[in-house]
Amino acid sequence: RKFCGGKKSYFAAAVCIITLTSMVTISYLRLQRLSLLPKIIQEGSKCRGEIANNTITALRGNKTFIIAPYFDDRESKVTRVIGIVHHEDVKELYCWFCCQPHGKIYVSKSKIDVHSDRFGFPYGAADIVCLEPQNCDPTHVSIHWSPHGNIDQLPSFEIRNRKAETFSVDFTVCISAMFGNYNNVLQFIQSMEMYKILGVQKVVIYKNSCSQLMEKVLKFYMEEGTVEIIPWPIHSHLKVSSKWHFTKDAKHIGYYGQITALNDCVYRNMQRSKFVVLNDADEIILPLKHPDWKTMMSSLQEQNPGTGIFLFENHIFPETISTHTFNISSWNIVPGVNILQHVHREPDRK
Repeated sequence: RKFCGGKKSYFAAAVCIITLTSMVTISYLRLQRLSLLPKIIQEGSKCRGEIANNTITALRGNKTFIIAPYFDDRESKVTRVIGIVHHEDVKELYCWFCCQPHGKIYVSKSKIDVHSDRFGFPYGAADIVCLEPQNCDPTHVSIHWSPHGNIDQLPSFEIRNRKAETFSVDFTVCISAMFGNYNNVLQFIQSMEMYKILGVQKVVIYKNSCSQLMEKVLKFYMEEGTVEIIPWPIHSHLKVSSKWHFTKDAKHIGYYGQITALNDCVYRNMQRSKFVVLNDADEIILPLKHPDWKTMMSSLQEQNPGTGIFLFENHIFPETISTHTFNISSWNIVPGVNILQHVHREPDRK
């Protein structure tokens, strides 16, 4: 008996093909999901893996670097591990969950999502996503290239965002990455004070290197409670480029791993900040019609209900054109750009 009936109809053939394709696709997706489900490989164990405390942890011989895992239940109960991987050489990774108090070890095959914006560099930001065991809420996870081995020999990472929190701040600014012995002190101070005027309560900086004077400035803002520093020693693990594209500087990863740092900053702050703003150190979102970000975002949300992401067009204020209105003599001894002297904007791009 034929599955698709006898008349030679293009429509019937199309329906038949679509139906068969749908069945095959559904079966494939079901099998794929089953292969990702956590499986018990050991019972009666203790979670003894060494706790990883560094911002960047290299997995042994696997061309994989782990930043941090985050609990994510927006669509399904998963652990989302922010990392850096070689886009060709890393094919499989597994999450090892140790569930207490019974000491059951579950292994879950990950889905590796390498971000497309690598700009030609061999290493790129990746989300390593694993389904969690249904009957336990693991607090730690280990990442391994194989479903077999000894969990005691693997670094163990605390799963962040496990507990739901109320927003402690309205606006967090993520700046990445501070590198190249950064010494643009005046512009940084002016930007920080402008952020505070606009309503920012927290600025997170992924710091690779900066000058001694900049260290003093960061210390001041940290003690004030405005700045949080995340150490970012990516140069200890990979050959890093300060350029944005591989063709300009053939290293392992571009712009000191900026995409990875920003990705981590989003998940690190998404449960404690109402808005997370991704900025370069030389960027400020400056409202034209509103006195601060809170009123600006209230207006934008009212105009765009249900929108979760807002993109702001950038404009260039060239350093080659300046005004003397804010040429304050006491600032001349501070290294860096006085942004208040550069208020002339380039024409809008078409």
